[in-house]
Amino acid sequence: MTPVLEPVVVFADDTLLVLDKPGGLLAVPGRGADKQDCLAARVQARYPDALIVHRLDMATSGLMVMARGPSAQRALSKAFAAREVHKRYIAVVAGRLEAPVDGWGVPEDWGTIDLPIIVDWPNRPLRIVDHQSGKPSLTRWRVLGHDETGLNTRVELEPVTGRSHQLRVHLRELGHPILGDALYAPPDVQGLSGRLLLHAGSLRFVHPLTGEVMVFERLPPF
Repeated sequence: MTPVLEPVVVFADDTLLVLDKPGGLLAVPGRGADKQDCLAARVQARYPDALIVHRLDMATSGLMVMARGPSAQRALSKAFAAREVHKRYIAVVAGRLEAPVDGWGVPEDWGTIDLPIIVDWPNRPLRIVDHQSGKPSLTRWRVLGHDETGLNTRVELEPVTGRSHQLRVHLRELGHPILGDALYAPPDVQGLSGRLLLHAGSLRFVHPLTGEVMVFERLPPF
Protein backbone atom coordinates (compact mmCIF):
# COMPACT_ATOMS: atom_id res chain seq x y z
CA MET A 1 0.00 0.00 0.00
CA THR A 2 1.31 3.45 -0.92
CA PRO A 3 1.80 5.58 2.21
CA VAL A 4 -0.46 8.62 2.47
CA LEU A 5 1.35 11.95 2.15
CA GLU A 6 1.49 14.36 5.06
CA PRO A 7 -0.96 17.28 5.09
CA VAL A 8 0.61 20.63 4.24
CA VAL A 9 0.11 23.60 6.56
CA VAL A 10 -0.80 26.42 4.18
CA PHE A 11 -1.51 29.03 6.86
CA ALA A 12 -1.32 29.14 10.66
CA ASP A 13 -2.00 31.75 13.30
CA ASP A 14 -3.35 31.68 16.86
CA THR A 15 -6.96 31.42 15.64
CA LEU A 16 -7.01 28.94 12.79
CA LEU A 17 -5.11 26.64 10.46
CA VAL A 18 -5.55 26.12 6.73
CA LEU A 19 -4.35 22.73 5.50
CA ASP A 20 -3.96 20.91 2.21
CA LYS A 21 -5.26 17.39 2.87
CA PRO A 22 -3.86 14.63 0.68
CA GLY A 23 -6.26 12.23 -0.98
CA GLY A 24 -6.59 8.92 0.85
CA LEU A 25 -6.41 10.43 4.35
CA LEU A 26 -9.49 10.52 6.58
CA ALA A 27 -10.44 13.98 7.86
CA VAL A 28 -11.50 12.60 11.27
CA PRO A 29 -11.14 9.18 12.92
CA GLY A 30 -13.39 6.41 11.68
CA ARG A 31 -14.73 3.36 13.46
CA GLY A 32 -12.15 0.76 14.32
CA ALA A 33 -8.50 0.76 15.33
CA ASP A 34 -7.40 0.77 11.69
CA LYS A 35 -9.15 4.09 11.01
CA GLN A 36 -7.58 6.29 13.68
CA ASP A 37 -4.94 7.82 11.38
CA CYS A 38 -6.50 11.01 10.04
CA LEU A 39 -5.87 14.67 9.31
CA ALA A 40 -7.20 15.75 12.72
CA ALA A 41 -4.88 13.40 14.62
CA ARG A 42 -1.82 14.34 12.58
CA VAL A 43 -2.47 18.07 12.96
CA GLN A 44 -3.29 17.81 16.68
CA ALA A 45 0.09 16.15 17.27
CA ARG A 46 1.64 19.48 16.27
CA TYR A 47 -1.19 21.86 17.26
CA PRO A 48 -2.95 20.31 20.30
CA ASP A 49 -5.69 22.97 20.30
CA ALA A 50 -6.73 22.30 16.68
CA LEU A 51 -10.42 21.43 16.25
CA ILE A 52 -12.39 20.21 13.25
CA VAL A 53 -14.82 22.65 11.62
CA HIS A 54 -15.74 20.82 8.40
CA ARG A 55 -14.68 17.70 6.51
CA LEU A 56 -13.59 16.42 3.14
CA ASP A 57 -14.21 12.87 1.96
CA MET A 58 -11.27 10.57 2.51
CA ALA A 59 -10.71 10.27 -1.24
CA THR A 60 -10.86 14.04 -1.83
CA SER A 61 -7.75 16.19 -1.55
CA GLY A 62 -7.46 19.89 -0.92
CA LEU A 63 -8.05 22.78 1.43
CA MET A 64 -9.52 22.41 4.90
CA VAL A 65 -9.69 24.87 7.78
CA MET A 66 -9.32 23.90 11.44
CA ALA A 67 -10.02 26.15 14.41
CA ARG A 68 -7.61 26.71 17.29
CA GLY A 69 -9.73 26.49 20.40
CA PRO A 70 -13.50 26.31 21.05
CA SER A 71 -14.19 30.02 20.50
CA ALA A 72 -12.71 29.98 16.99
CA GLN A 73 -14.47 26.67 16.30
CA ARG A 74 -17.86 28.19 17.18
CA ALA A 75 -17.25 31.24 14.99
CA LEU A 76 -16.06 29.26 11.98
CA SER A 77 -18.84 26.69 12.36
CA LYS A 78 -21.41 29.51 12.29
CA ALA A 79 -19.79 30.88 9.14
CA PHE A 80 -20.04 27.49 7.43
CA ALA A 81 -23.66 27.06 8.53
CA ALA A 82 -24.52 30.52 7.20
CA ARG A 83 -22.82 29.71 3.85
CA GLU A 84 -20.32 32.50 4.39
CA VAL A 85 -17.41 30.22 3.53
CA HIS A 86 -16.96 29.92 -0.22
CA LYS A 87 -15.36 26.76 -1.64
CA ARG A 88 -14.50 25.72 -5.16
CA TYR A 89 -13.29 22.36 -6.38
CA ILE A 90 -11.53 21.03 -9.46
CA ALA A 91 -12.57 17.65 -10.88
CA VAL A 92 -11.99 15.56 -13.97
CA VAL A 93 -15.15 13.85 -15.19
CA ALA A 94 -15.84 11.17 -17.74
CA GLY A 95 -17.09 12.15 -21.16
CA ARG A 96 -17.07 15.36 -23.13
CA LEU A 97 -19.10 17.79 -21.06
CA GLU A 98 -19.96 20.92 -22.99
CA ALA A 99 -20.51 24.38 -21.53
CA PRO A 100 -24.07 24.96 -20.26
CA VAL A 101 -26.62 26.85 -22.36
CA ASP A 102 -29.64 28.91 -21.37
CA GLY A 103 -33.21 28.31 -22.51
CA TRP A 104 -32.44 29.97 -25.85
CA GLY A 105 -29.42 27.79 -26.52
CA VAL A 106 -26.95 30.57 -25.75
CA PRO A 107 -23.77 29.33 -24.01
CA GLU A 108 -23.35 30.38 -20.39
CA ASP A 109 -20.26 30.43 -18.19
CA TRP A 110 -21.78 28.63 -15.21
CA GLY A 111 -24.46 25.97 -15.05
CA THR A 112 -26.37 24.64 -12.04
CA ILE A 113 -27.36 21.21 -10.79
CA ASP A 114 -30.37 21.43 -8.48
CA LEU A 115 -31.20 17.93 -7.23
CA PRO A 116 -32.23 16.97 -3.67
CA ILE A 117 -30.02 14.39 -1.94
CA ILE A 118 -30.75 11.87 0.82
CA VAL A 119 -28.86 9.01 2.46
CA ASP A 120 -29.43 5.68 0.70
CA TRP A 121 -30.18 3.94 4.01
CA PRO A 122 -29.90 0.30 2.82
CA ASN A 123 -26.57 1.16 1.16
CA ARG A 124 -24.93 3.62 3.55
CA PRO A 125 -22.76 5.66 3.20
CA LEU A 126 -24.06 6.13 -0.36
CA ARG A 127 -26.33 9.05 -1.20
CA ILE A 128 -29.08 9.20 -3.81
CA VAL A 129 -31.28 11.82 -5.44
CA ASP A 130 -34.80 11.73 -3.98
CA HIS A 131 -37.28 14.35 -5.17
CA GLN A 132 -39.74 13.59 -2.35
CA SER A 133 -37.54 13.30 0.74
CA GLY A 134 -34.12 14.62 -0.29
CA LYS A 135 -32.59 17.78 1.15
CA PRO A 136 -32.20 20.72 -1.28
CA SER A 137 -28.77 20.51 -2.90
CA LEU A 138 -27.32 23.01 -5.37
CA THR A 139 -24.03 22.88 -7.28
CA ARG A 140 -22.66 25.45 -9.74
CA TRP A 141 -20.29 24.16 -12.42
CA ARG A 142 -18.30 25.32 -15.41
CA VAL A 143 -16.10 23.67 -18.01
CA LEU A 144 -12.37 24.41 -17.82
CA GLY A 145 -11.30 22.26 -20.75
CA HIS A 146 -10.99 18.80 -22.26
CA ASP A 147 -8.05 16.41 -22.28
CA GLU A 148 -6.07 15.61 -25.42
CA THR A 149 -8.39 12.71 -26.24
CA GLY A 150 -11.49 14.86 -25.86
CA LEU A 151 -13.02 12.05 -23.81
CA ASN A 152 -12.69 13.60 -20.35
CA THR A 153 -13.51 17.08 -19.05
CA ARG A 154 -11.91 19.25 -16.37
CA VAL A 155 -14.52 21.23 -14.46
CA GLU A 156 -14.69 23.77 -11.67
CA LEU A 157 -17.39 23.19 -9.07
CA GLU A 158 -18.96 25.43 -6.45
CA PRO A 159 -21.18 23.68 -3.89
CA VAL A 160 -23.80 26.22 -2.78
CA THR A 161 -25.07 23.70 -0.25
CA GLY A 162 -22.82 21.28 1.59
CA ARG A 163 -24.39 17.83 1.51
CA SER A 164 -22.21 14.76 1.96
CA HIS A 165 -21.01 13.42 -1.42
CA GLN A 166 -22.93 16.26 -3.12
CA LEU A 167 -20.48 16.90 -5.95
CA ARG A 168 -19.96 13.20 -6.63
CA VAL A 169 -23.71 12.48 -6.74
CA HIS A 170 -24.57 15.55 -8.81
CA LEU A 171 -21.94 14.83 -11.46
CA ARG A 172 -23.04 11.20 -11.67
CA GLU A 173 -26.62 12.42 -12.18
CA LEU A 174 -25.38 14.82 -14.86
CA GLY A 175 -24.07 11.76 -16.69
CA HIS A 176 -20.41 12.59 -16.11
CA PRO A 177 -19.10 10.79 -13.00
CA ILE A 178 -15.74 11.77 -11.57
CA LEU A 179 -12.77 9.66 -12.67
CA GLY A 180 -11.63 7.23 -9.99
CA ASP A 181 -14.86 7.51 -7.98
CA ALA A 182 -15.16 4.13 -6.27
CA LEU A 183 -18.64 4.93 -4.94
CA TYR A 184 -20.53 6.53 -7.80
CA ALA A 185 -18.73 5.78 -11.07
CA PRO A 186 -19.13 2.60 -13.15
CA PRO A 187 -16.12 0.24 -13.15
CA ASP A 188 -14.68 1.54 -16.42
CA VAL A 189 -14.66 5.13 -15.12
CA GLN A 190 -13.29 4.04 -11.75
CA GLY A 191 -10.42 2.37 -13.58
CA LEU A 192 -9.37 5.54 -15.39
CA SER A 193 -7.60 6.87 -12.29
CA GLY A 194 -5.93 5.40 -9.23
CA ARG A 195 -7.57 8.08 -7.08
CA LEU A 196 -10.70 10.22 -7.03
CA LEU A 197 -9.97 13.23 -9.24
CA LEU A 198 -11.64 15.77 -6.96
CA HIS A 199 -9.70 18.54 -5.21
CA ALA A 200 -10.81 21.41 -2.98
CA GLY A 201 -8.73 24.08 -4.65
CA SER A 202 -10.13 27.39 -3.39
CA LEU A 203 -11.31 28.62 0.00
CA ARG A 204 -12.51 32.10 0.97
CA PHE A 205 -13.84 33.27 4.34
CA VAL A 206 -13.62 36.13 6.84
CA HIS A 207 -11.12 35.70 9.65
CA PRO A 208 -13.22 35.38 12.83
CA LEU A 209 -10.86 37.55 14.90
CA THR A 210 -9.41 40.16 12.55
CA GLY A 211 -12.27 40.46 10.04
CA GLU A 212 -9.79 40.10 7.18
CA VAL A 213 -10.97 38.33 4.03
CA MET A 214 -8.84 35.21 3.73
CA VAL A 215 -8.37 33.65 0.28
CA PHE A 216 -6.42 30.44 -0.33
CA GLU A 217 -5.78 28.43 -3.48
CA ARG A 218 -3.97 25.13 -4.05
CA LEU A 219 -3.54 23.55 -7.46
CA PRO A 220 -4.75 19.95 -7.78
CA PRO A 221 -2.10 17.20 -7.95
CA PHE A 222 -3.69 15.90 -11.16
